[in-house]
Amino acid sequence: MNLRDDARGLSDDLVRLRRSLHRIPETGLALPRTQEAVLAELDGLPLEVSTGERLSSVTAVLRGGQPGPVVLLRGDMDALPVTERTGLDFAADNDRMHACGHDLHTAMLAGAAKLLSAHRDRLAGDVLFMFQPGEESHDGARHMLDEGLLDAAGQRPAAAYALHVLSAGLPGGVFRTRGGPALAASNVLRVTVRGEGGHGSMPFRAKDPVQAACAMVTALQAWITRTFDVFDPVVLTVGTFHAGTQQNVIPDTAVFEATVRSFSDAAQARVKDGTVEVCRGIAAAYGVGVDADFAEVYPVTVNDHAEADFAANAVREVLGEERFAPMTQPLAGAEDFSRVLAEVPGAMILLGAPPAGADHERSPNNHSPLAEFDDAVLADGATMYAELATRRLSKV
Repeated sequence: MNLRDDARGLSDDLVRLRRSLHRIPETGLALPRTQEAVLAELDGLPLEVSTGERLSSVTAVLRGGQPGPVVLLRGDMDALPVTERTGLDFAADNDRMHACGHDLHTAMLAGAAKLLSAHRDRLAGDVLFMFQPGEESHDGARHMLDEGLLDAAGQRPAAAYALHVLSAGLPGGVFRTRGGPALAASNVLRVTVRGEGGHGSMPFRAKDPVQAACAMVTALQAWITRTFDVFDPVVLTVGTFHAGTQQNVIPDTAVFEATVRSFSDAAQARVKDGTVEVCRGIAAAYGVGVDADFAEVYPVTVNDHAEADFAANAVREVLGEERFAPMTQPLAGAEDFSRVLAEVPGAMILLGAPPAGADHERSPNNHSPLAEFDDAVLADGATMYAELATRRLSKV
């Protein structure tokens, strides 16, 4: 079967689907219009299709013509609460945007379903398609697992693969992956500092929570650099800081939140306890109260070494040596596909998709309101989804 040629024949359909999804971005676990579009795209294919009970997921099973294992292919579908500023003629016109390329993932996975359906008689096993909502901080993968995703085909998958496009940092059409940690664990530190408000001109008659909170922010950064090995790093970024109502009023409280990224279970355990202790120590020094909560969001995304090598070789053999670039170190982004990889050996694979003609080192990054993705990668993305499935099913 020549899946690449077949995928090129689907290019116009893939672009149409991707752009229609881009116009109707939805966030969270409930994506009714996106789910409807996916179901319409899969209609008529020889698939066993089911939808989620508590989320707008779509699960589809393709039965191969010969007995064999199951391979899972995942595409996430949700957008972000970002107001688009790309100026594209198919841009979203509300306060949501497909700024992370999930519309491309959905289109590529739907394309793979069409490619593999056309060759089902030659498949030595079954393919499980995972169309997932809620990747952006809503843990949609966990919800799908809780609803029985891994048993949908009657046996648990032998391998699982996901593609993720990048609008910057990787040349267009180039794939990248690695064995071991590929993406970071994502956690949230939420801190509320409780002081005693008063007049801004007489801070000695109050207990200023702003001063203490600022000290916590800087102390956390110093603590991390002096605690963790640079070869097992931790990244902490304070993204929100809120306090007060007027310049001459000392407020009762100050609140900040930080994202915390780590790449090993040991580092995650240490940073969980340590950040809370730092905040408590600073609070005690300033004579204020503090509520510090460390919430684990997603674990480290760990690729199976053999499956990552398998995916890399598949890209080289199908698309050419120049289309694969080794991934020398993990990225600090996070993914709930980590939930699947904790249960099934597999790999998260990155795909460069910056705008055509753009400098990939300077183009706006994923999550930017200016992020753009090149539709030219859609056919090869669908090809590699399908190739990974067929080759893995045939693997002895």
